[in-house]
Amino acid sequence: MNYDLSDHVREELARRRIPLAAMESVLDNPQQKVAEHEHVICYQSRIDINDKEYLVRVMVNEAMKPAKVVTVSVELERLLTRPT
Repeated sequence: MNYDLSDHVREELARRRIPLAAMESVLDNPQQKVAEHEHVICYQSRIDINDKEYLVRVMVNEAMKPAKVVTVSVELERLLTRPT
């Protein structure tokens, strides 16, 4: 995926110690894409980081060209949402 990172995302990657490769893996091959609001789509996948499984969530504004990653988060033991 061709994308641009906001300054906020760069800060969150460092603060939350999320490997850039984990975020890029989710963007390239998400297990699920969920509409969050208006133009923002949540790309999410379960990823192993340091021998633990995390749900990596990447919020992307797809209306922008290139798409803009607006935030990223990781959570332990959270299930992917079921499509509605």
